[in-house]
Amino acid sequence: MKNILLLLFALSLVLASCNPASKKAETPVSEIQEQAGYPELVEFESLDSLIISAHLYQIDETSPYILLCHQARFNKFEYAGIAERLNEMGFNCLAIDQRSGGPIGNTQNETYLRALKAAKGVDYLDAEADITAAIDYLTQEYSSKVILWGSSYSSTLALYIAAKREDVSAVISFSPGDYLAETKGSLADVLEDFNKPMFLTSSNSEAKRVTDLLAKHKLLEKQVQFVPEGAGHHGSRALWKNQQGGEEYWVAITGFLNQLK
Repeated sequence: MKNILLLLFALSLVLASCNPASKKAETPVSEIQEQAGYPELVEFESLDSLIISAHLYQIDETSPYILLCHQARFNKFEYAGIAERLNEMGFNCLAIDQRSGGPIGNTQNETYLRALKAAKGVDYLDAEADITAAIDYLTQEYSSKVILWGSSYSSTLALYIAAKREDVSAVISFSPGDYLAETKGSLADVLEDFNKPMFLTSSNSEAKRVTDLLAKHKLLEKQVQFVPEGAGHHGSRALWKNQQGGEEYWVAITGFLNQLK
């Protein structure tokens, strides 16, 4: 009986796919994933009690956790497709909406919208509280250590945070810059004695700026500055599906992450 029901269900899917009207009303893949509970939408408080929205891409309770932080004017959907591939590599992921961000296409940054409604600041430095709170959330709920991953402005914040927090075991930084030096001190000084695993990368044209951040630091084991052979891209979108030149980034990040398991 069970086999018959499964056969009828499969047949109904085939018939629906052949119906032109059903194609017009086709549900987006991201919406189907959310309906299936993957990724799981989770919410928790920032340091100032603002509610942070995030997507939890969890494969199990024991694999390492990566905290994924987006670039300016973006949101957690910067990591749609990236997080799934990281899952396949054996990593759990939490992609957050920081208050300094915005929409990507028709996807919204819920944390940003709440911050605006509450008349809270939405500058880069304001988002540091959200990243810090997300680390607290992961370490309290799931894991004692977190791999911190940033994109553009959040990759700069990630380096400052990783240098201070013992519960950040490694840092991945896509397109960092020293543009917070006036308020937080130069990253070149922060990274001088940095001894945790780290992966720094950027577009090809940004590579010298990243090299300058390492001017006082000699790279140690499990520390990499990856410079793409091609033009490359700014931020984590370098890893988006079908992104030109994206695979060379994936080869490099895969090699780095394999050392952290």
